[in-house]
Amino acid sequence: MPTSPRILALGGAHIDRRGQVSGPYVPAASNPGIMHEDVGGGVFNALRSVVKRGVTASLMSVRGGDAAAETVASAIAQADIEDLSVVFLDRTTPSYTALIDREGELIVGFADMGLYDLAFPRQIRRAKVREAIAAADAILCDANLPTAALERLVMQADGRPVFAIAISPAKVVRMIPLFPDLAVLFMNRREAAALLGTDLSGQDLVTGLRRLGLRAGVVTAGGAPVLGFDESGVFEIDPPAPRRVADVTGAGDALTGATVAALLRGLPLRAALREGVAAAVLAIESTEAVPSFTSASFTQGLALVPDAREVA
Repeated sequence: MPTSPRILALGGAHIDRRGQVSGPYVPAASNPGIMHEDVGGGVFNALRSVVKRGVTASLMSVRGGDAAAETVASAIAQADIEDLSVVFLDRTTPSYTALIDREGELIVGFADMGLYDLAFPRQIRRAKVREAIAAADAILCDANLPTAALERLVMQADGRPVFAIAISPAKVVRMIPLFPDLAVLFMNRREAAALLGTDLSGQDLVTGLRRLGLRAGVVTAGGAPVLGFDESGVFEIDPPAPRRVADVTGAGDALTGATVAALLRGLPLRAALREGVAAAVLAIESTEAVPSFTSASFTQGLALVPDAREVA
C-alpha cells in the first residue's frame, strides 16, 4: 500500500436516532428517556475513524431530497470525507432508530432503508463509480448494498482489497457470495450466528466461516474478547474495560475504521485489530454525539490494549 492510501466506501450514510431509556427498561410499556439524532451508517461511521488515522477517504451513498439529506451532506463534509453520493429528490433519506437501555446496550433497532435496495444496483454501474474505484487503493462496503450491487462492486475492484461490514443478522447473508473475494469481514456474534445457523465460538466459529469461503474476519461480542482470524491463524484480543460507558452504538464501526486504516498502513491483522479495539473503547467512553479522539488519546488508549493471544 502507498504511504498515503486512499479508500472508497460504498454503503450507509443516513440519519441515526438513539433513544436511551432513563430507568429500568420495561417491555410493552412507555419508558421515559432521551432521544438524540445524528448522522450515521456503517461505512460512514467507519470512515470517521479511517480519516482520523491518516487515510484519505471518499464515500458513495444515496439519499433523498429532504432536509435530512442536507444534514447528512453537512456531516460528511465536516468529517473531511469526499462526498460522491447521489440525491433522489422524490425519495426520503434512509434512517436508523436505535433504542438502548440505561447501560447503553441495544434493545431494538429499526431500519427504514428501502432507498439503498432500490438505488444501489443501478448506481454501481455509473462511470463515476468506476472512476472512483480506479482511483482508490482499497474498498470498504457494507451490507446495506443488495447482493447484486455487492457482486458487481467486487468485480470492478479488480484485485483491490475489499473490506466489508456485516450491518445486521438480516443483511449479512447478502455477503456470502462475496466471501472468497473479501479481505476482511467485520461482524458481531449475532451476525456470525446468522451466517452459520447456530451460535458458535472460537475455533468452531472460524471453521464454519471458512467453510463458507471467508478467508479473514473479525467477530465482536460486546465486552468479551474480540475474535480475529486470517491465513496465519485464530486469535483473540481482550478489550480493556472502559472508564465509563456512554453509548455502545457505533463502537463496532469505530473498530472497523481504525483496523482498516492500520491494515492499509501495512500492519498485519493482529496488530491492526489492537488499534481497532482502542478506537472502539474510546467511542464507548465518549459523551459526544460524534465520538472523536486525538492522536494523544489514541496512543494512550492503544497502550491499554493487550497483544493478541492465540486460540487453540
